[in-house]
Amino acid sequence: MSEPTLLGPVEGLEHAVVLGPCVLGHPASNDDVGPLVLGEGVVLRAYAVVYQGVVLGAGSQVGHGALIRERNVLGERVSVGSGALLEPGNRVGDRTRIHSGSFLASVTLGQDVFCGPGVTFTDDSHPPCSNYPECCEGVVVEDGAALGARAVLLPGVTVGKGALVGAGSVVTRSVEPGMVVAGNPARVMGRREDLSCRAEEARPN
Repeated sequence: MSEPTLLGPVEGLEHAVVLGPCVLGHPASNDDVGPLVLGEGVVLRAYAVVYQGVVLGAGSQVGHGALIRERNVLGERVSVGSGALLEPGNRVGDRTRIHSGSFLASVTLGQDVFCGPGVTFTDDSHPPCSNYPECCEGVVVEDGAALGARAVLLPGVTVGKGALVGAGSVVTRSVEPGMVVAGNPARVMGRREDLSCRAEEARPN
């Protein structure tokens, strides 16, 4: 277990596992965000930077070089991949997986959401905007939805419960629950329940 660099107040460090040099409790742009709070059994890998005003739920894991800014609240057993960047103000539900290289801004993710590598969430429809705090509009992804690698989600869209977004898609409008969308712009391709699994098909009866 390595000793992290502490730049601000951290609660729960005694119950966390630090697997390399990290920066914890980095000062936030707003001094009133409170301490960094680490739940029981949180794992922090080398070169992660986690700001003040972050809550990491019990059993969550943060990958190498990930950056988590202030006012992020992550539920239990959330996985944040290496090199992921979480801008201020995201909400992430239990057991959700954010793969390496993803970018989150003003996002609300439900429980059991899967974000593939390099998924990008945007929240500013006409950057740069001098009224950003009032104008920004975050993305909502409901429970059990899955987003393929390098999908891009535009401000204000909602991805419904259990929906699937294909890799490389650009989501410009909301996706109904249980649907499969793909393309640029993303279009409905069918229902997720109708997809087949090659491994299941190959198994003998």
